[in-house]
Amino acid sequence: MSGIRRWWWVALFAAICAAAYAAQIHRELADFEVYRTAGRRALAAEALYREADGHYQFKYLPAFALAMTPIAALPPTVARPVWFALSATLLALFVRFSLAALPERRRPASTVVLLTVVFMAKFYAHELTLGQTNLLLGVMLVGSLRLLGRGSTAAAAALAAAAVFVKPYALVLLPWLAWAGGATAAGTAGLVLAAGLAVPALVYGWSGNLELLHGWYATVGGSTAGNLLGNDNVSLAAMWAKWIGPGPTASGLAAATAGALLLFALLALLRGRSLRHGAFFDVALLLTIVPLLSPQGWDYVLLLATPAVMLIVDRWHELGRGWRLLAAAGLAGVGLTIYDLLGRELYGAFMAASGVTVAVLTGVLPVLARLRWMRLS
Repeated sequence: MSGIRRWWWVALFAAICAAAYAAQIHRELADFEVYRTAGRRALAAEALYREADGHYQFKYLPAFALAMTPIAALPPTVARPVWFALSATLLALFVRFSLAALPERRRPASTVVLLTVVFMAKFYAHELTLGQTNLLLGVMLVGSLRLLGRGSTAAAAALAAAAVFVKPYALVLLPWLAWAGGATAAGTAGLVLAAGLAVPALVYGWSGNLELLHGWYATVGGSTAGNLLGNDNVSLAAMWAKWIGPGPTASGLAAATAGALLLFALLALLRGRSLRHGAFFDVALLLTIVPLLSPQGWDYVLLLATPAVMLIVDRWHELGRGWRLLAAAGLAGVGLTIYDLLGRELYGAFMAASGVTVAVLTGVLPVLARLRWMRLS
């Protein structure tokens, strides 16, 4: 893409984002307000985890509250547009980094990006409207992948471990990173995790930090059950709770399904270990299963599947007819099931039946595994 054309696309993206913010998003950003509140509390060394906050409880590790203190110190009229601008920039970077990491691209960049955005648009829009941090997480993890590919193992491990404090979901990638990067990756990640867990003690003291960590654990565990039946929850735990009702049986089936999913991922990774550029496949697969494994896996977290969608779009012509049909059904079920297209009743029924989760399990993941096992060149 020429330099002039690229800047036209940048200008168009900026104009769309500015219009969306002015029209609606400036009144939203509910999750950003959770982060900003936590940052203000950290500045005053106040308790971060409070039941009185209700649905908008802070559910992240204490270090993230400290990271939010600079923006929390800004007036709301400044902090909100700044956060939105940062989020929009992260969206552009996430797509750009994912495209750059895509090995031996077959199709034009514009085609890959356009089709990926079509399938992921509803998740991007929801993320930006809430002011969430999954885009930051995605940039950090794909950035870690790129660093690893350049031989910067320690930097890759440090970035991936730091991502845990943005979203604990990043823990899913650390065993793979230790496997791919060896002792250097494992040691570096361990040091960064230890430092991130300890640094709030500089503000709260050691005993205060331990209380915060206990409060975080209690908050995450205590708020999970109430979210399982939400239409937007695409986790395995939510799927079983919606199908048979919450309870020990649903929890057991969710745990068994999660175990089977992890085994599936392990087998896919091991079988294609000798393939060139296998790291991209590995990370794409692991990022896709993150929302399914987390009990609080809201649908917009599926934006992390951006590398996986790019891979499927790019390798489309290498799939057989049956695999293409499966991929098309999976991508449509994940990304094109939009309220405005389906209507209230059909959309509600689809989400209540965990249709998005089923589409990932039966469409997207099998196709990823198929591509993982195929020759790359």
